[in-house]
Amino acid sequence: MLMEAAKYSFLLLLFGLVTVSLRGLLELLVRRRRARVRLTYFRQGGMGSRMRQAFPVYSRLLRHLSDQLEVYGTSMRPGSFVLGSFLLFLAGFVAGALAFGTVKGVLTLSVMAVAAPYLLLRLALVSLQLRTRMDFLPAVEVLYQSYVLASPRNMRVVLKSALEGERMRYPLKPVFEQLHRNLSANRGVEESLRLFASSLGHVWADYLTGILRIALTEGNDVSENLKELIGDMRRSQLADEVERNRLLEIRIANFSPLLFLGLFLIVNFKLNPENAYHYYLLDPEGRSMLLDAFLLIFASFGMGVYLSMKRM
Repeated sequence: MLMEAAKYSFLLLLFGLVTVSLRGLLELLVRRRRARVRLTYFRQGGMGSRMRQAFPVYSRLLRHLSDQLEVYGTSMRPGSFVLGSFLLFLAGFVAGALAFGTVKGVLTLSVMAVAAPYLLLRLALVSLQLRTRMDFLPAVEVLYQSYVLASPRNMRVVLKSALEGERMRYPLKPVFEQLHRNLSANRGVEESLRLFASSLGHVWADYLTGILRIALTEGNDVSENLKELIGDMRRSQLADEVERNRLLEIRIANFSPLLFLGLFLIVNFKLNPENAYHYYLLDPEGRSMLLDAFLLIFASFGMGVYLSMKRM
């Protein structure tokens, strides 16, 4: 029964890979034909649109993935991300059936395979947010100086002025450039600010987002708000430094179990290769032990990513 399901999953996986390959080839050909076109309108039709209308949860999932992928700076669409995760699920299903032949092995590898792309995406975003957090205060100070000197105090003009020259440093500058670009392209203020807050991912960014929302939607003077935000950030610099160190400790702890497991296996194969090969690769109990180890490591990795997100 299990091998029969694995066989059909493998066939479905092959079909999906062929479909993705053909789709990628067609998109490449179309992209070459539209090489001079800067902006492309995508038709809101087809199965994806019908699924979004029929399943609101699917629509929210796609919007969340779209925000995360845009923040990361990749051109991958959320539908392609979901399709790739589904293909990995099928690959995990087939690998679990072939390697372990048990329901536990199939479920474990399938869940790990389907969750791996999202966990890696979130890990990359946390790394990006850690890099931007250290230079956030100087960037807000540049924005405040530009806002005080501006006349009239239009936040869109202030953003453009703050980005000119080399006053705002990398990696914060691309984040503010993305915000200015979205506002200039007539994207909604709420959508642009949501992407801006997701790019930074910490409490101070949420405060700045609220200040920018007032300036962009109501046109009120927010110079005092920016000044108070800078003062609060300066007073909490020591606490922010401690929090950054904790985040680095969490990231190191994420990869420690995998390192120790690899070291343990290397020592065993070095001391007694034949017994190690027989136990860990041929014996069902040894393979089950390795499966449990990888499951615990994957769970601790996911918990580490979650704690990093919460502490941001």
